[in-house]
Amino acid sequence: MLYYLFEYLESEYQFPGATLFQFITFRAAMAIILSLLISTIYGKRIINFLRKKQMGESIRELGLDGQAEKAGTPTMGGIIIILATLVPVLLFAKLDNIYVILLIITTLWMGVIGFTDDYLKIKRKDKEGLAGKFKIIGQVGLGLIVGCTMYFHNDITIKEEKVKSETEQIVNAGEEVSDFNPAIKSTKTTIPFFKNNEFDYSDLITWISPEMEKYAWLIFIPIVIFIVTAVSNGANLTDGIDGLAAGSSAIMVLTLALFAWVSGNIIFSDYLNVMYIPNSGEMTIYITAFAGALVGFLWYNTYPAQVFMGDTGSLTIGGIIAVIAIAIRKEFLIPVVCGIFFIETVSVMMQVSWFKYTKKRHGEGRRIFLMSPLHHHYQKKGIHESKIVTRFWIVGIFLAIIAVITLKVR
Repeated sequence: MLYYLFEYLESEYQFPGATLFQFITFRAAMAIILSLLISTIYGKRIINFLRKKQMGESIRELGLDGQAEKAGTPTMGGIIIILATLVPVLLFAKLDNIYVILLIITTLWMGVIGFTDDYLKIKRKDKEGLAGKFKIIGQVGLGLIVGCTMYFHNDITIKEEKVKSETEQIVNAGEEVSDFNPAIKSTKTTIPFFKNNEFDYSDLITWISPEMEKYAWLIFIPIVIFIVTAVSNGANLTDGIDGLAAGSSAIMVLTLALFAWVSGNIIFSDYLNVMYIPNSGEMTIYITAFAGALVGFLWYNTYPAQVFMGDTGSLTIGGIIAVIAIAIRKEFLIPVVCGIFFIETVSVMMQVSWFKYTKKRHGEGRRIFLMSPLHHHYQKKGIHESKIVTRFWIVGIFLAIIAVITLKVR
């Protein structure tokens, strides 16, 4: 909203300083500052409100140290993250940008699913909350919206650099001349660590016949649905000890903010040989606001937590991260950027699969880990949760650095 106000003031009255709002970097800085202020200042009020309404977490007995002490801690703290993200976005972002619209829809959609799950657990005293099949339906529904929008919406395009002939290369020798083809609809994405790192999903079907390219959505949309579902569930599994999900997610989204800014900047995308995605840079405002909200939430969520994010927060976090990665065509980087989510999810899959296999073969289920997800395994080994969280953050930073160097290392 402020973007449009200052744009009007600049065009009509040449208002001093109004042009600052034309710069993504300035608006991103303002968004992260405001989101930090909202989440820290108003976060306490929201926590007190949740406590007053008796929105306390009911802890299942898992035999973990310090577990009983957390009973009654307010949950649904994801509301803090959602509000602290949306308010700066509404003030500083271009609200007609399709990527921003898509992220707002994602936030509200997953927030409603998570809120419903938390509400059923607390108010209806239903420990299972929202049935798993309804969560999956909600995640698939969001994936369908995102996939269809990414494939069919006319404003979601890419621009590719023109391939110059040998004559043009000789004429322009020594000059930094970049020329791009017109924006096109494409199902291309990028694969990290490869020199020729572009991959087109339509290739998975056009080998049958070139005419099959118009049916590429049959491949693309299910892949988007899978990514959205997997990442949101990964975030949900990671939210098990104080500060783990919020801190790890903040590292991930700041990394994605860099990729979004580079991908939406024609100069830097050309220099780094990154796919140029017109208008995607506007997501930087959303991502920085989201990062600020996560860091501000950590003020109250670090050990000992004064509030838990609940599914209201964890499902929303996973959904947003998945949509950002898909939008900037970096979904193949998810196992690296979101390595913590990936490891936690794989640990659960390994544990369940091995238990079922050994039970069927030996009549008694056996375990790989003392407990899954992986952070509970280390808790069972007697390591304090603060140390576990800090070490997971360090691993997350290491993975973020690896992701960033893929901009040049191929």
